[in-house]
Amino acid sequence: MIHFFFENIDKIEILPTSIKWLEELIISENRKLGEITYIFCDDEYLLKVNRDFLDHDYYTDIITFDYVKGKTISADIFVSLPRILENSKTLAKDFNSEFHRVLAHGILHLIGYKDKTKEEIAEMRAKEDFYLSIL
Repeated sequence: MIHFFFENIDKIEILPTSIKWLEELIISENRKLGEITYIFCDDEYLLKVNRDFLDHDYYTDIITFDYVKGKTISADIFVSLPRILENSKTLAKDFNSEFHRVLAHGILHLIGYKDKTKEEIAEMRAKEDFYLSIL
């Protein structure tokens, strides 16, 4: 099951089609849905999570805590909505598209995709683009 919470930020509507899309992404990657919790927050909240749990002192758009067991995908995924908005403006992308890209990005990490090398980044981007194209 996928859950959504909001910390230090106004709620936004999460459409049923978005939830179904995330579920289908997991299934199409030959995985099972466990418990995924998205926590939407502001930049300062996510910076605190980054400092407290990862010893990183910088802003980011997403932090994923992986609880995957075998092929069952479970996690807590923290997402900064203001960071997504800023990134969408910087990249001249629609907020909705960038929002869904970040949601998919977190799940793709849980499935095993990485984004440290140029090759990994290209593969991750291709997967994100593929799933966005079927949204």
